[in-house]
Amino acid sequence: MPRTEKMEPNVTDWSTMLIIAGLACVTVITRSLFFISSKPWTLPHWVQRGLQYAPLAALSAVIVPEIVMAQGQLIGTWQDARWMAALAGATWFFFRRGVLGTIVVGMAVYLPLHIGWGW
Repeated sequence: MPRTEKMEPNVTDWSTMLIIAGLACVTVITRSLFFISSKPWTLPHWVQRGLQYAPLAALSAVIVPEIVMAQGQLIGTWQDARWMAALAGATWFFFRRGVLGTIVVGMAVYLPLHIGWGW
């Protein structure tokens, strides 16, 4: 006969709840400082200029490791469909400046190499 044990309900202790409430308060306060201020607030010019590059930096930080690494190691062979597709897409974008064409060309190179040849 299987042994049945009485399971305790999930109980969250008060210190965890206090920490969550504290983090929520800190988040709300820091995000609302711009709304609480009575004076108009503008960013310095150098910050505005730096924020123009933030999307490109974030995209590079996500995409580049995905192209040049596999399972946490740098790719050791040139026979990898990811970097060839990235090169084809970048070439298309350099000459045509179209995002949709870049995606289509990259996938048109990636899929046959990855699925067809097993790269």
